[in-house]
Amino acid sequence: MRISSKVPEYGSSEPYGPLAGVKVVDLTSVGMGPYATQILGDMGADVIKIEAPEGDVFRHAEPFRSEGMGAIFMNLNRNKYSLTLDLKNADDLAHLNALIEQADVFVSNVRPRALRRVGLDYETLAKSNERLIYCAAVGFGQDGPYAERPAFDDIIQAMSGIADLQGRNTGEPAYVSTIMADKVAGLTLAYTIPMALYEREKSGRGQAIEVPMFETLVSFCMIEHMGGEVFDPPLGPMGYGRVLSPYRKPYRTRDGFASVVPYTDAQWQRFFALSGHPELAADARFTSARARSTNFDALYRFLSDIVLLRTTDEWIKLLGPADIPVAAVISPEELLEDEHLNQTGFFVKREHPTEGMVRLMNIPTKFSRTPGRIAKLPPRQAAYCQTADRPIVQSESD
Repeated sequence: MRISSKVPEYGSSEPYGPLAGVKVVDLTSVGMGPYATQILGDMGADVIKIEAPEGDVFRHAEPFRSEGMGAIFMNLNRNKYSLTLDLKNADDLAHLNALIEQADVFVSNVRPRALRRVGLDYETLAKSNERLIYCAAVGFGQDGPYAERPAFDDIIQAMSGIADLQGRNTGEPAYVSTIMADKVAGLTLAYTIPMALYEREKSGRGQAIEVPMFETLVSFCMIEHMGGEVFDPPLGPMGYGRVLSPYRKPYRTRDGFASVVPYTDAQWQRFFALSGHPELAADARFTSARARSTNFDALYRFLSDIVLLRTTDEWIKLLGPADIPVAAVISPEELLEDEHLNQTGFFVKREHPTEGMVRLMNIPTKFSRTPGRIAKLPPRQAAYCQTADRPIVQSESD
């Protein structure tokens, strides 16, 4: 059986967004890379997602209506074309090289050593495309001893300090209940690319970018937790006391849970008055940010006790008009009915050509002149078929 196929043409859809006209070859899978390239696609870049015959692993993560279109994949791969290539095949590798020669950006989360073996390293590709922005999404910086280690979200949460910090108050390490490492590193990858494109406008030259998950997440985590180690010699232990306090948590109310976060001096003074304890406004432990920074446990223990005396709605009605940060604890299920998200059009329903009606999250950022948009729905991967003339299959969902 012969399946006719066509390499997607750059610029084949109506231009939109601040990255209109930017050509991206995306050799990434799972979370970090696809999240970054979806952001580029949302902003108008032409993104061609290169997939192995077996497809991105998230295609096969349930739930799905049909095999290969898992929910997580759907949330990471809109505004892209899908192109199936077997890079062990010389013809397919040649097709990929032809695409990269025309591209502005090449993004990959394949290990650099494997890319070098097939001539997909920056030095080789730059010979035929000196304007190429080459982005390596790696687990660890390639100059260090961890360079060849495999890296996934759980591994990076464990190694970056996040899992340890999550468990400080429970007695054992814990992962954050979201793929934080993938998404933080993906956001970092997404913002480095437009920076390099901007520099290229001045120099006319491309360059290689390396975004390591490990270093990125250590940087992300340690902003507040370096503590006294910022100074040499150290001025105290590591860790930010406010967020490590065992009493910092959603507080139980009479009928549920609420987040109550007075923060400024004025907010704390108003809270003490409204809660029936105006005398605490003069307590030396709580009169200033500096004093509170060494007394968070006592302060949050008080919050824990006092919030229990009213219902969630009573706290919102009492504190909201006083401009004191307060919110009910919302479940993921409740977000679907959130009045703010619904009014801003955050969730959108679209008819997918093969998956039926789907609900997607809209683009959260706003541009006054060149907004992004959902121009292409997440693509199905056409069945791979080796043909004599062109061993690739391209799929797009408009």
